[in-house]
Amino acid sequence: MLKRLSGIIEQLRGGNVPPSTASGRSPRQPFFSRLRAKYDAANTTLDNMKHWSRADGLSAASANSPDVRRTLRNRSRYEVANNSYARGITLTLANDVVGTGPRLQMLTPDANANRIVEQEFFAWAESVGLAEKLRTMRLARVSDGEAFGLLTSNDKIDAKVKLDVRLIEADQVASPTLTLDRERYIDGITYDADGNPVSYDVLRQHPGDVTFAADEDYDTVPANGVLHYFRCDRPGQIRGIPDITPALPLFAQLRRFTLAVLAAAETAADFAGILYTDAPANGEADAAEPFEPIELEKRMLLTMPGGWKMAQMRSEQPSTTYSEFKKEILNEIARCLNMPFNVASGNSSGYNYASGRLDHQTYYKSIRVEQSQLAHAVLDRILHAWLREAVLIEGYLPNSLRTLDADTTHQWFWDGHEHVDPAKEANAQKIRLANHTTTLAIEFARQGRDWEAELKQRAKEMELMRQLGLSASDEESLSPTQVKEDNAEDVPHAN
Repeated sequence: MLKRLSGIIEQLRGGNVPPSTASGRSPRQPFFSRLRAKYDAANTTLDNMKHWSRADGLSAASANSPDVRRTLRNRSRYEVANNSYARGITLTLANDVVGTGPRLQMLTPDANANRIVEQEFFAWAESVGLAEKLRTMRLARVSDGEAFGLLTSNDKIDAKVKLDVRLIEADQVASPTLTLDRERYIDGITYDADGNPVSYDVLRQHPGDVTFAADEDYDTVPANGVLHYFRCDRPGQIRGIPDITPALPLFAQLRRFTLAVLAAAETAADFAGILYTDAPANGEADAAEPFEPIELEKRMLLTMPGGWKMAQMRSEQPSTTYSEFKKEILNEIARCLNMPFNVASGNSSGYNYASGRLDHQTYYKSIRVEQSQLAHAVLDRILHAWLREAVLIEGYLPNSLRTLDADTTHQWFWDGHEHVDPAKEANAQKIRLANHTTTLAIEFARQGRDWEAELKQRAKEMELMRQLGLSASDEESLSPTQVKEDNAEDVPHAN
């Protein structure tokens, strides 16, 4: 060992090392070629030791254990229920993702079949409150990390198809008490050899119910009857954690700071004034009891003891940094949801048109990604279950739908986002259509509307206008830019 260390020291000094060193390396292989590159973030020092002390190498399933997820759910639910900002952020996100609900457009070659399916599915969705349930699932993903829906049958539904979606909280999908874990069975979900879910164990009562018993019964539901909606952040992750998990400490800091500022302001306001003296400790001044309260009458003059003065306590709360602190905290909170600050705070006073549009581009892209996931994980499976039941009803749907693959014969439309300047957007649409860089289907889809339905409606309106002898005004046939220029010419100019 000493020989090896002496050889290393000698080579560091630039000396020669005999070929037969203890390291066993070839003499043609320099020592420095064996060094490994290092990263500052991989070094553990006295300064960063405490910061990285909680870092671990657990798998996704172990890191998101039932105890960890239960704690995160309880804390996030509490924060959403008691923090106005947390409540508003989650509601805004659910409304922007789901809106008034998705709309189905069938793309089969049979136009009549498409129309029938779209109308009947829309009527069924209205009867079961599908849009409201989707918004609830999105809210649950923010605070619970995941949402579950059971595809069941409900005879009370006012539709021919009795399919229903019953939502349950993540607490009910768990391994039953005293049930030993077995191979490919994790946290209430059984998987096959390829990692696909086979069945879910669902408790018949919520663990938080007062009537819940330790030996509560459960139902094993096949995977094709369960909708599991969550965001997978790591390979191998099978259960979700709340979307606002990184922001939970920030919500607590925001509330603590607000309460501290309020308490300081109230403390300062509780004192009408204070007595103080400029005399030294042993100077001449009348005796005054320290901390003795003095009752003051309204609109009356007051004399002070000799050598004493009265001054009103100055309230310095809230400080000038209070609003800046809240702004930075809210900005950091909203970042984990890809939400701009003005949407999270409900305040766009510090924005101009360009900055507002730029921030919303990232937000709207995130909304489109979430809508795509929601359509794939929830809506497509609901449509498949609805079609499977609908085709069994004699004479309800055309027979042409029995042999079609629903994966490639439909699409979903969502609510569009209003443009800040409708005139500019309309002019841009006209230019894109004129140079064939877009289609009516794309432009209507951006507004969450079906282009075929809109054109049919427009044709009906034009036909009725012709029957009534009405025609579009000249101003309506002009582009928004031309209308704006024409209106500007009518305004008298100042001399």
